[in-house]
Amino acid sequence: MNREKVIFAFFIVLALTLNFGFFIGEISNPHHHNEYELFAALVTSLICTVLKFGDRTHVGALMLATSLVADLQLVAAAVIWGYAVQIGGGLDEMILASIVSLSGGALMANILSVVLLVVETVMVRR
Repeated sequence: MNREKVIFAFFIVLALTLNFGFFIGEISNPHHHNEYELFAALVTSLICTVLKFGDRTHVGALMLATSLVADLQLVAAAVIWGYAVQIGGGLDEMILASIVSLSGGALMANILSVVLLVVETVMVRR
């Protein structure tokens, strides 16, 4: 068993599950979406991006692209959340819906990344 591949797959699946955990729930209910879960999804997604830099295959390039998309959307969601709470008038339903929608886009990128991981695993020949 390749320890590097296990760690790589672990972080990809962890990013997906953390993002899903934040995304799931009523879109405008702040009790269903925890800011720490969004932060954990963002940090895990950034770790995944760093881990994907070493792969020089075509599938690796696609996985890096999906990771960058997820990072961009999660960073945007975190910036909107931080702005709304610290500078704006607070977290209202419209702003929370935007944050959750951005995390939904990141969730789609994470799902695609996991699908590409499975495809790459199936393609590996012994």
